Amino acid sequence: MSFRRFLAIMQARNKEFWRDRAALAWNFIFPIMVIGGFAVAFSGDGPDLYKVGITDAEEHQKLHFETIRYIQFIPVSDLSDAIVKVERHQLDMLISPSTRQFWINKSSPAGYLLERLLNGSDEGFRREAVEGEGIRYVDWLISGILAMNLMFSALFGVGFVIVRYRKNGMLKRIKATPVTAFEFITAQVASRLWLLLSVSALVFLCTDLVLDFRMYGSYLDLLIVFALGAICLISLGLLIAARLASEELAGGLLNAISWPMMFLSGVWFSLEGVNPWLVKLAQILPLTHVIDGARAIMIDGAGLMEIMPNLMALVAMTAVFLIIAARTFRWE
Repeated sequence: MSFRRFLAIMQARNKEFWRDRAALAWNFIFPIMVIGGFAVAFSGDGPDLYKVGITDAEEHQKLHFETIRYIQFIPVSDLSDAIVKVERHQLDMLISPSTRQFWINKSSPAGYLLERLLNGSDEGFRREAVEGEGIRYVDWLISGILAMNLMFSALFGVGFVIVRYRKNGMLKRIKATPVTAFEFITAQVASRLWLLLSVSALVFLCTDLVLDFRMYGSYLDLLIVFALGAICLISLGLLIAARLASEELAGGLLNAISWPMMFLSGVWFSLEGVNPWLVKLAQILPLTHVIDGARAIMIDGAGLMEIMPNLMALVAMTAVFLIIAARTFRWE
């Protein structure tokens, strides 16, 4: 591999991106508009649907409290993790029927109302109060928006561009040079990677100055998660573009991949309480592991070891995508 040829291809791609003012502006403006819009829309007390975690959901006699409408009961398996969610206002109440205990956040209006309802319907529960700073919806949303912007920029910024190069004969001309397929592909990955991370960092900093996001983990760990996620998504874009010569087909395939990821990976809403098979389906999507890892760091203060399953999944997917893309790539 020639570093000089690699650098030349990467610099050419960088200049092409910076000279496309419309695409450059959209990469910055779109995520900021979405984050700002949701920050305004959810600046009040939030929806009326209450979320109550319940332990041993299948092993106890159903409580009368569980028949009350407009309350979503979510089975939990890890008590300590669920208590943290009560502290962070992610759950309005936590109930343990086996020990006759319930947990609420003392500063939560929803918890106060649910306590009154519980006391009025079932006797014998012991109150355990916890404290914690509430997590706003926009604090929860920011990692999903950044990951979604990362996904669209990676898939379309690499996959669609390479198909366009092949269609207009650019790849055919590059093939006549000493540049190898490996040098060309790695240059595309490197160029898009630093651009994606730069844009994501700038968007995060600009919105954080206004909204002051909660951040309980390490910024370095967060950067590592987004870097691995970007490489994985870029590799997926390369896989789609490895042989295609039709921009219409490439656009259709990229949309067919990106839109399910956007709705099933937890960008807009939590997957807690949804059908279990949807949760399992979401685990095969790279965007799910990016968002889960980023949220664990920002909201729960997790370290890299705690999100290692997400990181390993991204590394494994990247390896598979790159191997298949390299073996199937064609210049013409």
